[in-house]
Amino acid sequence: MSSDFEGYEQDFAVLTADITSKVARVPRLPPDEKKQMVANVEKQLEEAKELLEQMDLEVREIPPQSRGMYSNRMRSYKQEMGKLETDFKRSRIAYSDEVRNELLGDDGNSSENQRAHLLDNTERLERSSRRLEAGYQIAVETEQIGQEMLENLSHDREKIQRARERLRETDANLGKSSRILTGMLRR
Repeated sequence: MSSDFEGYEQDFAVLTADITSKVARVPRLPPDEKKQMVANVEKQLEEAKELLEQMDLEVREIPPQSRGMYSNRMRSYKQEMGKLETDFKRSRIAYSDEVRNELLGDDGNSSENQRAHLLDNTERLERSSRRLEAGYQIAVETEQIGQEMLENLSHDREKIQRARERLRETDANLGKSSRILTGMLRR
């Protein structure tokens, strides 16, 4: 069973390497070849997805004690597949931008720069949002800890005040008993 999985792994590695090289070439090809290359890459991406599904089925049939290693491999292959799809989308965007620019007579550099700038800004905003959420979470936790500390201090203050009252009462009682004893000694 693992030999089937390893065969699928080899096929997946060859296919993804081919897809990666084709995706890198798409922006530099002439328009007619680009269309053909885009269609070819889409077909290969579908084949890669099917391979992943086959590999996933093989992993499910592996005994549980050795399944963990194969599951980790599957996760990394799925991540690789996601990266390939993202790279292909970017390549297609660049391709569609070039087609649009050819039709409109634009040189395309400004829209590419704007797109890159917007992607950078979006990424920065997402990072800032995550930092703000983390900061907010820390502030909430700090507030809860502070509130618990104040409650503990309040309880401790009440205990100290009760102990002080008992000490005063005890002191008063000791004073009374001392006077009584002094009076008894005089008699």
